[in-house]
Amino acid sequence: MTLPPGTASHRAEGDALPALRCAIVTVTDSRTIDTDESGKAMQRLLDGAGHVIADYTILPNNEARVRGHVRTLIARTDVDAILITGGTGLGSKDRTVEAVRSLLEKELPGFGEIFRVVSFQEQIGAAAILSRAVAGSANGKLVVSMPGSKAAVELALTRIILPELRHAIRELRR
Repeated sequence: MTLPPGTASHRAEGDALPALRCAIVTVTDSRTIDTDESGKAMQRLLDGAGHVIADYTILPNNEARVRGHVRTLIARTDVDAILITGGTGLGSKDRTVEAVRSLLEKELPGFGEIFRVVSFQEQIGAAAILSRAVAGSANGKLVVSMPGSKAAVELALTRIILPELRHAIRELRR
């Protein structure tokens, strides 16, 4: 795809940024550090793109704990982006989207919209309507919350987040 000149210029400026410092948060009641395939996939993809893992945490499906931890990450000066996986379903304990959305200064609805379109087209068909995802900014940080499956994490990172991560941080720093 050929980008308009302004977008191409902004992306090129973002691509010139050094490695970004990313925090990973996995929200789950069933995984540990050893069994967290989604968190490991996120680490592998971020490392492969030349980024640094500034923090990696596993939290239970608890809205107050998720909100509190993400709030702490937003306040840190050594974090550029916060990537959260899990707790986005329709179950009564799935409250990550609500916890994250309450902290955002600006929401990026396009992330969830594009994530669902790509999920529909490439992975899960109509079940994509059950996918909840949210992204936005807070305190100059990019905050992204996506479903907890390894396939969803890989899709979100490879198709949406990594291609625009440096560009997004460049915009947040302007």
